[in-house]
Amino acid sequence: MITKDMIMSDIVNTYEGASAALMNLGMGCISCPAALSESLDNAALVHGMKGDEVADYLNKQLNLK
Repeated sequence: MITKDMIMSDIVNTYEGASAALMNLGMGCISCPAALSESLDNAALVHGMKGDEVADYLNKQLNLK
């Protein structure tokens, strides 16, 4: 399951469909090398979202919950 503390690159490299789901939220940071080294929580905050909510969204979209 994805958590807000996970590193962005780990998420997009481990979970098929994670990149598309993040893009649907407007998080184009998956194409930025610097952003891929930060946590989901930090990336979400930059986009005005809460890490827990983004993690829940990803888990639902990727059928991990």
